[in-house]
Amino acid sequence: MSSSDAPAHGPLRSFGRIKSRALKPRQAALFDTLLPTIAVPDPAAGPIDPQALMPGAAQVWLEIGFGGGEHLAEQASRHPDALMIGCEPFLNGVGSALRHIEERGLKNVRLHADDGRDVMAALPDASLDRVMILFPDPWQKARHNKRRLLQDETAAEIVRLLKPGGRLRFVTDWKDYADWALERLERTPGLAWIAERADDWREAPADHVVTRYEEKKLGDTPPIFLEFVRT
Repeated sequence: MSSSDAPAHGPLRSFGRIKSRALKPRQAALFDTLLPTIAVPDPAAGPIDPQALMPGAAQVWLEIGFGGGEHLAEQASRHPDALMIGCEPFLNGVGSALRHIEERGLKNVRLHADDGRDVMAALPDASLDRVMILFPDPWQKARHNKRRLLQDETAAEIVRLLKPGGRLRFVTDWKDYADWALERLERTPGLAWIAERADDWREAPADHVVTRYEEKKLGDTPPIFLEFVRT
């Protein structure tokens, strides 16, 4: 690993590019107008209180790596009484999410346009009802596996953040990443895999939202759905 790959502190970056093309004018404008009003406070400034982000929220969900924001916006629309915290370092994805939020008039979404692990570290114990990790960067090459978002440390942090009975959903369309994630999640104290039969990981949960990314079928397997509960 070169010195440029080794940060002075914190985990290795688990995502690739942060921007691919110029933002569309409307999306760029939303970075200046909408994002400041719904941005999660800077995690480096201190602890983040979810109830301060949305007083009276019945639940708090965290989506790490929301892509284009389609899933995040749809879940927020279905659950207007729940606070949806979404994290995504890819700026074009953030721009897309801002458009969805504006078009739907959503008031229960808060965004962090950077690494979701920073927000996780700033959230209090047992503060989340659900954590969603959908189609994270697979880092297929063995020498890059250390960059995968799902590590033992991430799994332990999820346990810390979930309320008893809270749920984790991990979805990938790469077989190796599914095996990797399952191995780490099953050995993490405080998490229990709820699958009872093969269809439980082969078939999408009833509340799953299919996104444009999923429809592209870029992986080497149909989506694998891993659902865990905080014991």
